[in-house]
Amino acid sequence: MTTAPLALSLGDPAGIGPEITVKAWRALRDQGPAFMVVGDAQALASAPGTPAPIRTVTGPEDALKAFSSAIPVLDIPLAASVVAGQPNPANGGTVIRWIETGAALALTGAVSGLVTAPIAKAPLYAAGFRFPGHTEFLADLTAASDHNGPKGPVMMLVAADLRVALATIHAPLSAVPGLLTVEGVVNTGLVTFGALKRDFGIAAPRLVLCGLNPHAGESGEIGREEIDILQPAARALRDLGVDVRGPLPADSLFHAEARAGYDAALCMYHDQALIPVKMLDFWGGVNVTLGLSIVRTSPDHGTGFDIAGRGLARADSLIAAIRLAAQIAERRA
Repeated sequence: MTTAPLALSLGDPAGIGPEITVKAWRALRDQGPAFMVVGDAQALASAPGTPAPIRTVTGPEDALKAFSSAIPVLDIPLAASVVAGQPNPANGGTVIRWIETGAALALTGAVSGLVTAPIAKAPLYAAGFRFPGHTEFLADLTAASDHNGPKGPVMMLVAADLRVALATIHAPLSAVPGLLTVEGVVNTGLVTFGALKRDFGIAAPRLVLCGLNPHAGESGEIGREEIDILQPAARALRDLGVDVRGPLPADSLFHAEARAGYDAALCMYHDQALIPVKMLDFWGGVNVTLGLSIVRTSPDHGTGFDIAGRGLARADSLIAAIRLAAQIAERRA
C-alpha cells in the first residue's frame, strides 16, 4: 500500500472547486484517502458553508500529519481576488501552475496520484494554455516519462458498473469520422486493456467496440466506418490477444444485461460515452486518464459557475474520484 497522499489541484477558484474540496475533506478526514490541496489557501477558507480549518504545508509528509484535523494546502496564491461565478483571466497562470505542480509531485512519487478539480478553458487560454483540456495537458506534462508501447491519453469514465473509454475526446461531431483510424482504435483498445489489468485488477478484461453509425452501419448501408475501420481494428486487437467483441450497435450496449457482458466499452465519440455514464450515475461518475505514467482522476462535471458561492454543490463525484485514484495507486504500488 502507498503511504503518500494524493495531490488535489483546486481547479478554477471562481467555480465550485473550493466548495467541493472542503466537502470532500469533511467526508474523508477520518478514514481517508488523504489528499493535499495544491491551490490558494484563502480561496479554500472563503468557500461557502461552515469554515473548515486550513493548514499550509510544505510537502506531502506534513499533509499526512495534518489531514485528520485540517485541510492541508500547498499554498500557491492567486494573482487576483476571487468572485464566485466570475472566472478571472488574471488567475489563469496560477491555475495552470497548480496543475503543473501536482503533476510534478506525482511524477517524482512524492504524492501517489493527482486528482484535478474542474477548470474553465477560456480564462486559461489568455494565460497561454494551448490544450483542449486537462487530459491533453497532462499527457504533455508526463510525456517524457511515458513507458514504451501503447500510450495515452485515453479518457475513461467510470460510473457504478460501467466503464467507457473514448477513441476521440473533445472533437466536433462532424470531425469524428475523419479522426477515426485503425491504428488509433487499436491503441485505445490496447491502453484500455492494459489499464483494466494494471489499474482495475481485472485479470482477463473483456472489451466491446461500439459502432459509430446507427445499427453499426447496417452492413455499409448507413456508413462504411464499421467496415473500413472498426472491423479491421477489432481483428487486429484480437490478433494481439485482446478479448473484444464488435463493432456492435451502441444503442443496445448500455442496459444492465449488456453491461454484464464486458468490462469496458470502447466508444467512438464524447457523447456516445458520457450519456450512458450520466444516465447511470449523474452525481458519482469519475473521469480517469489511462495510459499515463501517473495516476489521474477528476470529477465528471464542470466548474458550476452558475451555483458557485451558494453552498449548493455536491461533492459526490470528487469524493469518488479521490477514492478511485487511491485504489489505482495502491494497485500500482
